[in-house]
Amino acid sequence: MRDNLRIGNLSWRFILVWNRNVVVYKKIWFVNFLVPLLEPLMYLAAFGVGLSSFIRQVDYQGAPIAYVAFIAPALLAITIMYNAFFENTYASFVRMYYQKTFDAMMATPLSLEDIIAGEIVWGATKSVIAGAIVLAVIACFGLVSFPLGLLILPLSFLGGLAFGTVGMIFTGITPTIDMYNLPIFLFITPMFLFSGTFFPTTALPGWAQKLALALPLTHLVNLCRALCLGKAALDLTWSVLYIAAVFVLTFPVALIVMRRRLIS
Repeated sequence: MRDNLRIGNLSWRFILVWNRNVVVYKKIWFVNFLVPLLEPLMYLAAFGVGLSSFIRQVDYQGAPIAYVAFIAPALLAITIMYNAFFENTYASFVRMYYQKTFDAMMATPLSLEDIIAGEIVWGATKSVIAGAIVLAVIACFGLVSFPLGLLILPLSFLGGLAFGTVGMIFTGITPTIDMYNLPIFLFITPMFLFSGTFFPTTALPGWAQKLALALPLTHLVNLCRALCLGKAALDLTWSVLYIAAVFVLTFPVALIVMRRRLIS
């Protein structure tokens, strides 16, 4: 473990890796801008407008709220998760395996830890960018309470770090790009469906509610929903700490599995 885990090699140079990805992003920024802009509009049209004609209100924390106000913050949380996770799985895998970008960077003074940290921070940055776009979209519909809703931006970065680090772990252990169907099916899809996104977790059986609390997306959804509704409470601090703990605990694991993969 001590030979594989070398967090001490991490330095400020990870910013150079982050900057490299920023430069590439600027070249295709328009495509990256359109997806988080149009996707929430389609979801709001399908669920917020179409489904809300059948489900006008849901009971959330003992009070009825409009279904569109319930689902909009969840779309924001899903966007944060997707952008970081897919950036540090598919995109990182392409840079590592097909483009050989990691090999080129390892031939420089950059340490492996710098490379992995730069990738993860870039994934979190993409979550902030996409989160800001979605936040602006749903704010146009009057679904965000300001100024409290602005706290979603730093929350996007924290959530991006957590989901990006988990994604990097899968990059370290997934043998081929085709095998990413498994973590998406086993990790992303259950959270997408059962983290209080499209219906309150109170509708689940008791055992399933406890299981939902173990999913990091549940906590991210709860935080986004509370901030959008302007109902932040002290007990939500535990959700922030839970997401932070996911990052702190998985970051060393990501370094270990990526070192084993790249060095071998």
